[in-house]
Parts: sequence; C-alpha cells; structure tokens
Amino acid sequence: MSAVRVHRVLEGPVDGPVVVFGNSVGSDYRVWAPQVAPLVARGFRVVRYDTRGHGASPVPPGPYELDDLGADLLALLDDVGAERAHVVGLSLGGMTGMWAGIHAPERVASLTLCCTSAKLGPPEMWVDRAAKVRAEGTGSIAEAAVGRWLTPAYAQAHPDEAEFLRGMIAATPSEGYAACCGVIERMDLLAGLPKISAPTLVVSGAEDPATPPEPHGRLIAEGVPGARFEVVASAAHLGSYEQPAEFTRLILEHITEAK
Repeated sequence: MSAVRVHRVLEGPVDGPVVVFGNSVGSDYRVWAPQVAPLVARGFRVVRYDTRGHGASPVPPGPYELDDLGADLLALLDDVGAERAHVVGLSLGGMTGMWAGIHAPERVASLTLCCTSAKLGPPEMWVDRAAKVRAEGTGSIAEAAVGRWLTPAYAQAHPDEAEFLRGMIAATPSEGYAACCGVIERMDLLAGLPKISAPTLVVSGAEDPATPPEPHGRLIAEGVPGARFEVVASAAHLGSYEQPAEFTRLILEHITEAK
C-alpha cells in the first residue's frame, strides 16, 4: 500500500464530527454537493475528496488495488486530524469504506454504503471497459455511464444536470478511470463483511442497473452484523444525487445516532 495525497474540500465547523464522502468511478467530489449544507447545519465537518485518478487528485501509474484506495482514505483522515470519521461512500467510495471498516475499524465511527457492492462482476466487463477507456478516452463511455447513474425520467427532466455529469466523466483521466476499473475487477469483500463492527447503513437505489438492491445491497446488509438496509424509490446508481433529500435524511439519521 502506498498512499497519495488526494484532493479534498473541507466545509463546516473545524471541531465538528468528521464525515468523509467518497465518490464513484468516473465522478468527483462535486456529486456530494447536495449533502453539504444539511450536514454543516447540523454541526458536522464535511470532507469530500476525489479518489486517486479522478478530479484533481494525482494519477499515479496503475495498477491500483483497493488497498491503495483504502490507504489514501486513511492518509486523508490523518491529514485532516480525524482519529475517527463517519465514512459515506457511493459505489467505489462504498467499496473503499468497507475496506476501512474491515482493515481499520478504529478509524470508522459509522459506515454509510450507497449504491455499492462487495463483489461486482463479471471481471471481463471491467477489463473491457478499461481497455475501451484507454483506447478511446473517458468521453467514449460518458453517455452510457449517465444512463446508469440517472433514471431516464430524471435525465429527461433535468438535461442540464445530465450534461454536467457527462462532462464530469469525460474530464476524468483515462488512466485513472481504467486503473480503478481494475480495482473493481479484482475486488471481493464478501468474506470480510462479518469483520465490520461500525454501525452500518446500506442504501440502494430501487432502479439502479449497476448495483441493484438484489443482490448487491442485501448481500452487504446481511453480511455486516447489525446493518440496516434501505431502498430508495426512483433512484438509479447515483442515488444520492438524484434523490438528495431522502439520501441526506437517511445519512443524517444514521450518523447522528452513531455520533
């Protein structure tokens, strides 16, 4: 494991309990914008960051492993002076959160795992997507990715937001995206889930085609002792962005109880 100093944005009271938000493959810290003000208003210190290879974070040469992304998260906690933090992650960010819950339980005050999976195959899909991105760039997958991130109804009703997200994906460094595809290709956290001791909330989008509630969300909730499982209606893979009010309500309720 070798950590890099990821790009981060800090908001809220300096002495507030820290909540760290991790993003999905192909996105950056901006996808968590809807959650910032409500959490800051409740006294939390909000830390959003770009996964390595994304946004303004470094793009070290691949391959990357989930251990590397986990080391980045722990180094970030050290940098911001957080002995423990509430970790909220969506998709790849949730996978990183599960890694922290398994390997560094003393650093995790609670886990909120959104639209994610503990094992997301088939591996060949990730190999093929990485190869396409390396050959043609992230712009070549932007349309398909937004088709997974948003329900068709939401994308049609909010064309500017769909375009914003397509631009976010297209701006992601190709090597960073491809190397993170490799992380997901090789990831298997199922056997480690019973080791997670942090209070855990698993939230799935009812219309998520990438990590549908059955089996992905339910498998995590059944594997983590005492985990709570919620399914949010009218939400695809980027559920916290498409249905911010309900995701924020669930996140706040969970981290407040765990505080």
